[in-house]
Parts: sequence; structure tokens; C-alpha cells
Amino acid sequence: MSTTSLPPRLPVPAHAARLREALLAADFTADGLLDLLGAPAYAALARSETVPALRATRGDSPLETLVRLFLLQEPVTADRAAAALPLEEALGDGWVVREDGTVLATVDVRPYGGPDGEDWFIVSDLGCAVGGAGGIGRKDEGVVLGVGGASTTLAGITVRTPVSSALDLGTGSGIQALHAAQHATRVTATDLNPRALDFTRLTLALSGAREAELRTGSLFEPVDGDTYDLIVSNPPFVISPGAGLTYRDGGMSGDDLCRTLVQQAGERLNDGGYAQFLANWQHVEGEEWQERLRSWVPRGCDAWIVQREVQDITQYTELWLRDSGDHRGDPAAYRAAYDRWLDEFEAGKTRAVGFGWITIRRNEAVASGAVEPSIVIEEWPHPVEQPLGPTVRAHFERQDYLRGHDDAALLADRFTLAPEVVQEQVGLPGAEDPEHVVLRQNRGMRRATKVDHVGAGFAGVCDGTLSAGRILDAIGQLMGEDPVMLRDRTPQAIRLLVEEGFLIPDSLLSVTEGSGA
Repeated sequence: MSTTSLPPRLPVPAHAARLREALLAADFTADGLLDLLGAPAYAALARSETVPALRATRGDSPLETLVRLFLLQEPVTADRAAAALPLEEALGDGWVVREDGTVLATVDVRPYGGPDGEDWFIVSDLGCAVGGAGGIGRKDEGVVLGVGGASTTLAGITVRTPVSSALDLGTGSGIQALHAAQHATRVTATDLNPRALDFTRLTLALSGAREAELRTGSLFEPVDGDTYDLIVSNPPFVISPGAGLTYRDGGMSGDDLCRTLVQQAGERLNDGGYAQFLANWQHVEGEEWQERLRSWVPRGCDAWIVQREVQDITQYTELWLRDSGDHRGDPAAYRAAYDRWLDEFEAGKTRAVGFGWITIRRNEAVASGAVEPSIVIEEWPHPVEQPLGPTVRAHFERQDYLRGHDDAALLADRFTLAPEVVQEQVGLPGAEDPEHVVLRQNRGMRRATKVDHVGAGFAGVCDGTLSAGRILDAIGQLMGEDPVMLRDRTPQAIRLLVEEGFLIPDSLLSVTEGSGA
């Protein structure tokens, strides 16, 4: 079966439970694939390279058959297919077809490990289960992708507290809806592409998850006036000249789709609810990118926006032309397409494009004007440790704490040094004293910050026993410094250490421990 055209119809989930049983019995799971293929071939699949996996599946076990059938899109004999899955039911439901005496898959089925060891399966169009948007080379309108780096990133940063209602906007193959179904009583999934909703239904059914409410439409149109405790979206954020590919091109000018999505999310959230997105944004000549994003934050919300990467317009253009396979076609057509992209960027005075995460939280105290919004916009291209959901939640908890504590209250409180924080001393070998001291996190955002000797000494003895003021008094006596002056100048440093997660206030310690941060 060709992987360059869409099937006339998609499978139905009538016997998905039986198919799931067969997949699990064959160990067609994330761990099973790793054991069968080995790390190099398994990693090659994520790069859309299939030769190592083909070489590793030359046997006739059910697992090898399923890998060739659903991941590599290779034909298998009917006898081998019947030994690996309930063949007649799979044929009747449309998961596979008979062709020239062999059996072929109609969709990709990729094993996917859940955060607590669950064995899930993501169903997508043929040729779209591996590699994600890193170069699928597909131009079919309505194509639905499987698991890619963007979808796993969003799943990792999402706050996973139990909620009553969750919305996966632009669901695609249903990855975010599948995650949400584990901690939300009610899950709604929307997409402009009706085929995507069919794939979401298949993903949920084959993964043994509860059904979601599926609605067709753009942005928030399908959910009318409903509100949610959690909204997640991996939208078609690519800034391109036109709306050629539904799965990636937003169809609005520049970064208007991402801006609109973020701005409209505020009124769709319940108090304390989170909306989390992946997004691209323009770096426009004569404009600070931070101010551009600040204008996106809806009224009544706090926000944490992290820019993870920046590409100049030529890099960005080449990335997405390769994604759709334009570079493999006619050279003249490729150059013309390249020109169109650059013309679009130059017309909007765009010099680069940023990529990152946007989290907003509805806060009725902000909406009423009782407190100022907390809007943190930063660039962080460094490695992080996923999952970051607990880190995101803890960030907003700390912002609430800092807004509610003036310097006097800060000095009266107790703090504990966060787990996995280490101290590094930097200086010349043999020197009596270090040039400076660095506190470094080995989890979460993996931040590092310079501190002076007072800051290092303060952090080192924070175990929740003594108040900050009493610790500073002791440090002042030890170092011969005026304790009053020390109390005056240190709260700002304490605030920074709290804001960045190095110190945990006593009142937040149970929250942090419960979230795993």
C-alpha cells in the first residue's frame, strides 16, 4: 500500500479490545520493541530510518510480524498475520487489508509507554508514526501524525493534577487526550480535521482508555461557552505563507493563530485552571519578543513563557520545506517555495522565529485586581529533565507565595533547600577562597545561580528548623556583619532563590513533596 495517499476509510474500534489483547500478548509494547530491536535500531526509528529495524525483524515471531506490519508497513503473509492478531476481526474492522495474497496495515500503530508504565498505542496515518514532523515528506491534506518530539514535550510539561474537565484542542492522533484521560473526569478533544477525531477514537480504544467527547471545528468554536480545568494544545503553529498542511500550518497571518489561541484561552478556564501550549512566535524588527508575548497573556491570568529555541528565517524555512518533502522535488519549484517563505517574512519584518512553551493559569485574584499578575517570560535553551509538569505547578505556587509575603513575612518564614541542589565553588586551584559559589539544580529546569558567601551559607543551613531572620542573625554574628543591614539587603536574594526553586517555603513543602517536584 502506498504511504503517499490517504486510505479511503479508517478502521473502526469495534474489536479494539481483542486487538489490544493480541498486541500485548506478543509484547508489542515500548519495552518489547526495545528488547527486540536493540537501542540503535530503536533510536533509528525515531529518525524515520527503518533499515536497522527491518534487519532485526527477519524472524517469524508474532512480535516481529507486528513490527513489520504496523510500524514498518511491510506486507506479511496471511499465516503470519493470523498467528499475531485476530485476523478476521482486524480485516473486518479495517486495521489491515488483503492484497496480492499478503496482509498490509492501513494505519500506523505505535507502542507508547505511559508515565506510570501503561502500555498505550498511538494510531496515525501510514508513514507518520515515526520521525514526527522532523521530515515526514507528506503533502496529503488532512494527514494525521503520530508521536513526535513536540507531542511528547507537551505531554511532559502538562500539570497532572486530578481535574473535573480537560480540553485537548487540535487533538491530532489523540496523544494529549490519552494522557488527560488518566486524571480528568471528562475529556473533550477537538480538531478542524474530522479524520483526526477518528484517529483519536482509535488511539483511546486501542489503549484501553475511556472515550472522550469529540467535536469538530477550529480553535474554541466547537466548545461554545464551556470552561475547563485544563486546556492543552499542540496547535498548527508553523508560520508559513498559506495553509497548505492542516497538521502544521495555522492558516493565519504570521503567529496570529498562536496569539489568538492564548488570548482566548483565559475566558475558557475555571479559576486555578491551566492552559498549556506549544507555540512559535515572530521576532520582529524594532520589537522586543518578550513584549510581543506579554501582550498575548489574557486578562485575569498569570503566565510562564519559556523560549526554548530561536531560528533565523532561512533555517526556519528550510526546516519546514524539508518536513513536507519540497527539497526532494523539482529544484525550480523548491527555490520558488523558498522565495515565497522569505517574501512573507520580509513583508512582516520578521528576522527570526522563536519556539517554546506557554502556560497560563486563571487567577480570580488577578481578575478582580486584588493582586498583580505574575508574568514570567524567559529564554532557556539549556537541557531540562522531563516530566516538568510538577515543576510548572510549583512555579505558580511559588509566585503566589512571593506575592503574599512582604520582606518582614519572608524573614519570619522557614525554608528548606530543594532536593538535588548541589553547591559548586569556582576559583583558582590552591586559592584560599573561591571566586564565587554556584547553586545548581540537578532536576527540573536544572537552573544554576551565583550566590555570595552569605547566600551560600544561608541556603546551606535551610532545613526548615529556623526562620530566615534567625539564620541571618547567626550569619551576621559569625561574619561580623551588622544584622540589621543583613536583614535589609538579603530578602531580595531570598526571593530569587525561592522564585527559581532553590528554596522551598515551609508552607509549600507539602505541596512540592506531593507533586514530585
